[in-house]
Amino acid sequence: MKKTLRSKCLDAIQLLARISAADDDGFVRCVSCDQKYHYKEVHGGHFIPKGHSSFWALEECNVHPQCPGCNNFGMKYGTAGQSYTLWMENYYGKDFVQDMLDQKKQLKKYYKKDYEDMLADFKERIKFHKDRLGEK
Repeated sequence: MKKTLRSKCLDAIQLLARISAADDDGFVRCVSCDQKYHYKEVHGGHFIPKGHSSFWALEECNVHPQCPGCNNFGMKYGTAGQSYTLWMENYYGKDFVQDMLDQKKQLKKYYKKDYEDMLADFKERIKFHKDRLGEK
């Protein structure tokens, strides 16, 4: 099955969120449980779920490293969502997080060129971080 440009952008922003948060040894902390993982072991978890908001789905401030347990089960059935909210408020401020929540139902229309430009930017920045970590 061929991936759409949107799905390629979603994959890229999730990788960018993980790798850009990595320390020089490649480790990140889950924004929900604060456990340390290698960036390749975690997800790029969306604060506002990507299926719930075209407005925030591809915005970097909405995607951060999250371990699989917190991102999968914890966001739906556990307390990972509350922990993520507290992390977001601490990192960005309560007013910004409230603005995100208020705007989540707004529509954002992307065109093919928008996705192409976004994907090129994400790939360039991912390459920078791979070089920083000594990866190919």
